[in-house]
Amino acid sequence: MKSSQIILAGFGGQGILFAGKVLAYTSLETERNVTWLPSYGPEMRGGTCNCSIVVSDGKAVGSPVISNPDVLIALNRPSLDKFENAVAPGGFIIYDDSLVDRDVERTDVNVIKIPATELTMEHHLETLANMVILGRMLKATELFTTDEIKIGIEKSVPKSKAWLIEKNIEAVNLGYTYDK
Repeated sequence: MKSSQIILAGFGGQGILFAGKVLAYTSLETERNVTWLPSYGPEMRGGTCNCSIVVSDGKAVGSPVISNPDVLIALNRPSLDKFENAVAPGGFIIYDDSLVDRDVERTDVNVIKIPATELTMEHHLETLANMVILGRMLKATELFTTDEIKIGIEKSVPKSKAWLIEKNIEAVNLGYTYDK
């Protein structure tokens, strides 16, 4: 089992909180301790949004607040600008280079660029860039397997939208297998 401190960040409407909820449910279903702390501006869509997820391999989680995450997922430039310097040395910065128009400046972190938004358009998975980038994070960190994350997706998608479960799984697999 692995532990991790993750910040997911982007604009409201990009599925940041949903992706965090998927990670939280997956943590619970794999019997790990977890906290999930959403944070968003006053705007519903288009405003800033982030969430912090602490996954622990058995130790109690003392606080949901993360100062130095070991993983940052940034779905837009303002999020990369805000959180880049907070990532712990040796950590991961994974970002959607379809929407972020600059490179990471630090050299002491692992940088993974993925054109998540472009990939969703090419594969008819519009609005699921959050899950594509989540799949890429799983590949890089090995925090969960794709089979484990399926359980989190099934728990997170409301029954009224059950038809989205397979699309979300497809998006995670697309990100997981992306290798450029």
